[in-house]
Amino acid sequence: MKDVCVAAIQMVSSESVSDNLASAHSLLVEAASRGTKIALLPENFAHMSDKGSFSVAEPFAAEGEASPGDHPIQHALQTWAAELGIWLVAGSVPLCERWDGTRTEGRRSRSACLVYDDRGKLRGRYDKIHLFDVEVEDAAGSYRESASIEPGEEPLITTTPWGELGLSVCFDLRFPELYRQLAIAGAEMLVVPSAFTYTTGQAHWLTLLRARAIENGCFVIGANQGGQHSEKRRTWGHSVIIDPWGEVLAEAGEGEAVITANLQVEKLEKVRRQMPLLSMRRL
Repeated sequence: MKDVCVAAIQMVSSESVSDNLASAHSLLVEAASRGTKIALLPENFAHMSDKGSFSVAEPFAAEGEASPGDHPIQHALQTWAAELGIWLVAGSVPLCERWDGTRTEGRRSRSACLVYDDRGKLRGRYDKIHLFDVEVEDAAGSYRESASIEPGEEPLITTTPWGELGLSVCFDLRFPELYRQLAIAGAEMLVVPSAFTYTTGQAHWLTLLRARAIENGCFVIGANQGGQHSEKRRTWGHSVIIDPWGEVLAEAGEGEAVITANLQVEKLEKVRRQMPLLSMRRL
């Protein structure tokens, strides 16, 4: 790994894709002006509603060469990455094709985390594995992501110029075995684009993120949605960047925000040398 400046972008996305894309671009411009090399957008950055996500009929361009008319969200992402000279991790984008080009079942989509390099080339796609089918004591009451989203199957690490990046999305955070697999496979940085509800975020968000950092000896970047999206939909915010010792390097509050931190390889190596958890596993 090499030292790198990273950013977590916090949004309060609405149902308007055009408004959300304009906000995302503005926040990414700010992040780039601070020297950011890797920027993370939150889950559902392009669209948020009471249901939390949406299905689209646009296919996925395997080489990241979507035309603006056919793939407006993906085109915007690859354009921004090249324009700003950053590696862009796009929290989640609904795609109706799997990696192998086959269509998803029914009207469901995949919740895909896409990684673009600083030339706008697609370098990785991770499809969210764990879906948010739960009951929550908030205005919505219950969430059933599986009604509109088809789960992915495979963990993914993307190689960047600064180190190995392990990908995940939101509800994945509650399943430590996923992050352990990523760490064993070489991940040094873990990204968690999210739309944690206000209720669950207040109770568990920071605790879970710090645990994933500490138990795997990894940097963790959590970009969350953070505000009132609709009458029934409120998210927690408090996007955060954490080092391998579990120390918080930067944290947001609520509302739109850009937080940045310098990830230092010296810290990663020191923690892993003093606490070599991955090599000490017995199970």
